[in-house]
Amino acid sequence: MAALFGARVRRLRVAAGLTQAELGDKVHVVSTRITQIERASGAKPTRELARALDVALSADDLLVELWPYVYREAFPDWSRKFMEHSERAVVIRQYAAHVVPGLLQTEDYARAVLALDAMLDSEAQLEERVAARMGRQERLSSPDRPELLVILDEAVLRRPIGGNGVMRQQLVRLLDVAAERHITVQVLSFDQGGHEAMGGSLTILTRPDGSELAYTEGSDYGQLIEEPANVSRYKVIYDRLRAAALPPLMSFDMIRSTMEGNYRGANLPSRTERRRLAQEQLQQSGGGRLRGGGRQNPAGRRPRP
Repeated sequence: MAALFGARVRRLRVAAGLTQAELGDKVHVVSTRITQIERASGAKPTRELARALDVALSADDLLVELWPYVYREAFPDWSRKFMEHSERAVVIRQYAAHVVPGLLQTEDYARAVLALDAMLDSEAQLEERVAARMGRQERLSSPDRPELLVILDEAVLRRPIGGNGVMRQQLVRLLDVAAERHITVQVLSFDQGGHEAMGGSLTILTRPDGSELAYTEGSDYGQLIEEPANVSRYKVIYDRLRAAALPPLMSFDMIRSTMEGNYRGANLPSRTERRRLAQEQLQQSGGGRLRGGGRQNPAGRRPRP
């Protein structure tokens, strides 16, 4: 797909009577970058560059439409089909066991996570994957943005991937997105003990036609589940995780106190106390539902720090 993209850029450039240097000037990159794109060598183009090339070459969105297929090549085969479905999903429900989900990662955190892949071939491939992951996040601010519900295992907050500075900025990012109306972040604390999704991360996608699929993922594997009966089983697992997780406002407080370095597990309220506080929170926000797709009144959210 990268070769096809490059061939299209070259054909459009020649038809427009532009040299590589002239096209580079139009999209604010050096001519050698245009050479790399046309030859499908070096780092793959970002979504922003694909859009700029499309405008500069009057491609009528051809290059923008090709770009998703190009960036998927930067990832393992087993994750590409999942990404294709997630790009069209209207609701994304995720449980993250080990790291912050890609849609909510900062660039430095993403680079630190992706660099841990033992099968990574080169620095150029790493940068391709980072650019691709950052490009996927653009959908969260687009008109067709999905509803995103994320449950983070407490281990995600505790493991300083990339070092303390990188992790602090990642926690700040989580606090920021927790204030967005279309994003819900909850934390599953250690005191909940074992659960059915401990083997890895879990995602439930709702497609535009209302159909659903599940995706389970470990460090070096992924499995897409489309059989309705099996998807239903994973939906039940997700609902149980969501019911066991801290409510959004309490999760916000745990993220913030983790960032500030003064969180102590012993300070967590009991399960009965959390249930009482969650019920009060739901009543104050207008009677939203604890499980499923219910949402709280945005007025009940804690403002950004």
